[in-house]
Amino acid sequence: MKQQFKVLVNGTCFEVEIEDLNQSPLQVSVNGKIYSVDVEGTGTTVHPAAPVQPAAAVPVPAAAPAITPAPVQPPPPAASGNDVRAPMPGIIHDVMVKPGDRVTPGQQLCTLEAMKMKSAVRTSREGVIASVEVASGQKVAHGDVLVRFA
Repeated sequence: MKQQFKVLVNGTCFEVEIEDLNQSPLQVSVNGKIYSVDVEGTGTTVHPAAPVQPAAAVPVPAAAPAITPAPVQPPPPAASGNDVRAPMPGIIHDVMVKPGDRVTPGQQLCTLEAMKMKSAVRTSREGVIASVEVASGQKVAHGDVLVRFA
């Protein structure tokens, strides 16, 4: 019958498993490695045992690479019903309206390029343009006001 012991050697703790304490030499498993041990009056002689099938290795998961979270983009400032704001950072390419123009829902106000893709910025309401806050070639940040309604 196998017996398990914890043995402290030079400050290091080992888990030891012994098949039969009455056997000489003892067959001892130390952290999965088998040794043949002769016990004498004042000391211990340790000899590696004949090759024995080692215990299956337990895989140790590799340390996960450090992940730096991407900065969180703040939501755009609260929009009044009179502002059309940039949905993402980019560059304004074309402005299709000017102050005084009457627009209808779905009408394109300008073109915004972001990540090499052009997107139409459209209005969701009907109204008259009070001011255009951007010009062609201007860089805008997420949430910047593009157009104001009267």
